[in-house]
Amino acid sequence: MATTHILKPPHLKKGDLIGLVTPASPVADASRIDKGVRYLEHLGYNVTVGANVGKIHGYLAGTDEERTSDLHAMFADRRVKAIIAVRGGYGTPRLLSLLDYRLISRNAKILVGFSDITALQLALWSKCRLISFHGPMAGVEMANLVNPFTEELFWQMVTSTKKAGSIVFPPGLQLSCLHSGRATGRLLGGNLSLVVSLLGTRFLPNLSEAVLFIEEIAEEPYRIDRMITQLRNAGIFSTCSAILTGQFTDCLPKDQTKPSLSVEDILTESSRQTGKPFISGLPFGHAPLKMTLPVGLRVRIDADAQSITFSEAAVR
Repeated sequence: MATTHILKPPHLKKGDLIGLVTPASPVADASRIDKGVRYLEHLGYNVTVGANVGKIHGYLAGTDEERTSDLHAMFADRRVKAIIAVRGGYGTPRLLSLLDYRLISRNAKILVGFSDITALQLALWSKCRLISFHGPMAGVEMANLVNPFTEELFWQMVTSTKKAGSIVFPPGLQLSCLHSGRATGRLLGGNLSLVVSLLGTRFLPNLSEAVLFIEEIAEEPYRIDRMITQLRNAGIFSTCSAILTGQFTDCLPKDQTKPSLSVEDILTESSRQTGKPFISGLPFGHAPLKMTLPVGLRVRIDADAQSITFSEAAVR
C-alpha cells in the first residue's frame, strides 16, 4: 500500500515505553544491549526488548520471520511509543517484502536507526509516509558516552512538537559548500549502499525534489564512485533538489601504493556534474558526532551559508 498523507509519530514523554529491536545483524556483545537499556531508563523512560533480540542466524539477528515478528509486535503494542534499533549491520532489506505496512500505518510511532536501517526507513516513507529518524542506536551511541551534540539534537527531535529551526553545529566542524544555491525538499536518504540497493524496487521513494543525504563506511573510493555513478545514471541527482553528504568513515584504498581518487575528489566531481546545492562534511553517519535527520521531513538548504533549517516539527 502507499499513501500521500504524511504520518508524524506522537512525541515521546518521560515514562513512555521504548522498544528495542535488531532488524539486521546480531549483537556480538550482549552487554551493549544492557547499557542501552540503562541509558534510556536513566533518562526516565521504560524499556522493552524484542522477544528475538539476542538470537543469531549466521550474520543475521534471527531469521527473517523472527526479526519481522519483533517489528510487528512493537508497532502493534499500543504501550510502545518509540522503536529504536540496537545496531545495524546487514539484513534489513530482507524484511521489506514481509512487513505489514497497513499495521504500521495504523500505529505510527517513532522509529530510530541508521546504517542498514536505512532500507526500513525509506520503505516506511515509500509505503506509509511515516517520518522516521536517522539517528543514534541503543547498542551503539547509547551504549557509550553519548556526544552532547548528538544527544541534545536527538531528544529535541523526538520530544518537541516545535520545529528545530536552523541547526547550530559544534565549533570547529569543517563543512564544505561543493556547489552553491538554495533549495527546499524532504530529507530522504541514509547509507549510500542501502539507497543504491533499493534502486529498481518498490521500496525506494520518489526522490524527485528531495534533499538527498548519504553517508558510508568501509568502502573503497572506487566503490563509492560506482554507487554515486549509479545514482547519477538512474537520474536521482538530476531530479533531487539538493545533496548533503555526511561522514565517509574508513573509505580509503586498501592498497595505498596504487593511484586512487579520494572520496573528496569523487564528491567534488559529482557536485559539478549535478549543479545542485551541495554541502559535504556534515555530522551524520558512522561517527559519534551525529545529527538526527528525520526521514521525510521538509527542510531548507542554503549551501553557501552551509545551513540546514527544519521547516516543521518531526513529531506531533
